Amino acid sequence: MTKIIRRKTRVIRIGNIFIGGNNPIAIQSMTKTKTADIEKTIRQIKELESIGCEIVRLAVKDSRDAKALRIIKRRVSVPLVSDIHFDWRLALEAIDNGVDKIRLNPGNIYKKDQIREIVKAAKLNRIPIRVGVNSGSLRKFQTPNSKLQTPQIMVKSALDYIRVLEKSGFYDIVVSLKASDIFDTIEAYRRMTRFCDYPFHLGVTATGSPYSGVIKSAAALSILLSEGIGDTIRISLTDKPQAEVRAAKSILETIGARCFGPEIISCPTCGRCEVDLIKIVKDLENKLSTRYSLLATQPLKLAIMGCIVNGPGEAREADLGVAFGRKEGLLFKKGKAVRKVSLSNCTDILLKEIKLISSAT
Repeated sequence: MTKIIRRKTRVIRIGNIFIGGNNPIAIQSMTKTKTADIEKTIRQIKELESIGCEIVRLAVKDSRDAKALRIIKRRVSVPLVSDIHFDWRLALEAIDNGVDKIRLNPGNIYKKDQIREIVKAAKLNRIPIRVGVNSGSLRKFQTPNSKLQTPQIMVKSALDYIRVLEKSGFYDIVVSLKASDIFDTIEAYRRMTRFCDYPFHLGVTATGSPYSGVIKSAAALSILLSEGIGDTIRISLTDKPQAEVRAAKSILETIGARCFGPEIISCPTCGRCEVDLIKIVKDLENKLSTRYSLLATQPLKLAIMGCIVNGPGEAREADLGVAFGRKEGLLFKKGKAVRKVSLSNCTDILLKEIKLISSAT
């Protein structure tokens, strides 16, 4: 696999993790609860953390949300980001209640005196600010001789905001440039690389349903990530936040940016398949993502094949694999047949083999 050469950026600390530089591309999601509903919000954050989410953003709509952050912060370990829109004073409240990072939208918090007040508090508490540009909330820029396209407006919006922060002596900055159009998103991020070395948070906004949302996000972000652009990632979906984390992990693994556990390759099945391969693969994925999360850094390739046509060949190329017949399968290990396994407990046998390989390395 071709090694991705990451864009050189400065390193920024968010709570107990670092982004930018040579640090791993961090996975972020956002709670979909009312932040003031403390118990539900904490429960969702812990669920996200348990499946590999590394940064969690929370909506701060009012003072009740801001005040809830203090209690939430005490009971979770993952870094928390406050999402602030319209009311700049909520940023001050969120900072006062211990949040690890602030996201500001240049489209609705743009008065310089207000920004400078937020900067003072952020500097005092040593927390970063994300300049979160969104194509759906851009302020209009007028130029005498030309009309700017959306990516150009997004970049101009970010740069103007960054200048205000920098003039206040503030440099703990993260940038995002999210559009619902994937080509606008790609172009905006590419263009922004020419003007700063701040780390980028990647995402495509308002992607829609889980199916189309993952496809849109993968299409745009895989291109940027393969070009070395991106330091954190969020897959925005109209779905549970856990689905966002799983999608982000899959994208990062597919392009070789990170490893979260054994890779499963499986055949699409056809009329020759005599087992419920879809059920077997889903069962294995579920068990790997929950009970066997300790295997998250083991770069193994597992082959789950439905018949003998491609099965033995694919399984031979994998570290571990099974090629199924009618009621049983043949277990392969490093290209060599090991033994037959029954259909009823094949996933448990694979998990035991994975643990044996992991403990031996």
